[in-house]
Amino acid sequence: MLEFLYEYGLFVAKAATLVAAILLVIGASAQLAQRRRDDGGHIEVTKLNEQLEENSLTLRESVLEPAVLKQQQKAERKREKAEAKALAKRIKKGENVEEEHKKRVFVLDFDGDIKASEVEALREEITTVLDVASDKDEVLVRLESGGGMVHSYGLAASQLQRIRDQGVPLVVCVDRVAASGGYMMACIADRLLAAPFAVLGSIGVVAQMPNFHRLLKKNDIDFELLTAGEYKRTLTMFGENTDKGRQKFIEDLEDIHELFKSFVGEHRPQLDLATVANGDVWFGRRALEHALIDEISTSDEYLVKACRDAEVYQVRYVEKKSLPERFGISVSSVLDRLLLTWWDRAQKSRFFS
Repeated sequence: MLEFLYEYGLFVAKAATLVAAILLVIGASAQLAQRRRDDGGHIEVTKLNEQLEENSLTLRESVLEPAVLKQQQKAERKREKAEAKALAKRIKKGENVEEEHKKRVFVLDFDGDIKASEVEALREEITTVLDVASDKDEVLVRLESGGGMVHSYGLAASQLQRIRDQGVPLVVCVDRVAASGGYMMACIADRLLAAPFAVLGSIGVVAQMPNFHRLLKKNDIDFELLTAGEYKRTLTMFGENTDKGRQKFIEDLEDIHELFKSFVGEHRPQLDLATVANGDVWFGRRALEHALIDEISTSDEYLVKACRDAEVYQVRYVEKKSLPERFGISVSSVLDRLLLTWWDRAQKSRFFS
């Protein structure tokens, strides 16, 4: 009897510990979620000129003789001191030096998934930049996306259009891929740059779904779909699809394609849409030949040159997320990338097979 009571008490203690641990995790998650609601997101700014200079200084300290390095640093400090002194004199005289500031380049990053999830951060970044930028400045967007949902990328493209509408020069640089919805965004740029082997284009529309009707019918499983409106549901995964429904679905795809082509044509009138708007893709150099881009360049090359003549700032909107949200986003990101990877392999295998 005593042994039974001992074992039972041990079981109760383990169960209580497990319940307490679960409640602790739930409480911590709720606290993190509440903190996120209270704190929200914030803008982070990094001056890339300083970052580049720090990296350069680190290398010079390793490869230059101490005497040579000391001489260079002394000359640099002397130059900076003279520039600061001259600026102070001008300010003292009442000159408006702010209007004569060096050109500023604001760098934004967009890494698009199927749902263009980063559009929320992008709209915050653009709103912040447009509050400061003038037509003397420039916005550079480093864009990476294989495309996705039409309405999501339509909104993302509209965010970039805000930059053009305010008269601020917009440059888009594609290092790896801007296809389909990604190219819808990229084509808005005043200047569109791409790396030599970046993938661009895919000006087309695709939709696909499995249909389990025959499998359900074989197993005597009924499926009922009730709608109001002739075209409320044209194709279904479980019901029997009709030729009329398929035709309507194809007509909808064709209409979206026409809108896509018109949008691209408005922003890049130099394109021969009959040639490039067929859903095909091109690598950077071939894209240049077809006027899909304006210049061959990586974002690194462009930014290093910009740092010589302009003040370059990377602007990021960072949103604090709760533990469950971070886990959910991680899982969603993995699934999105898996789907895009298999889609990309299916579409591009002919290039490397």
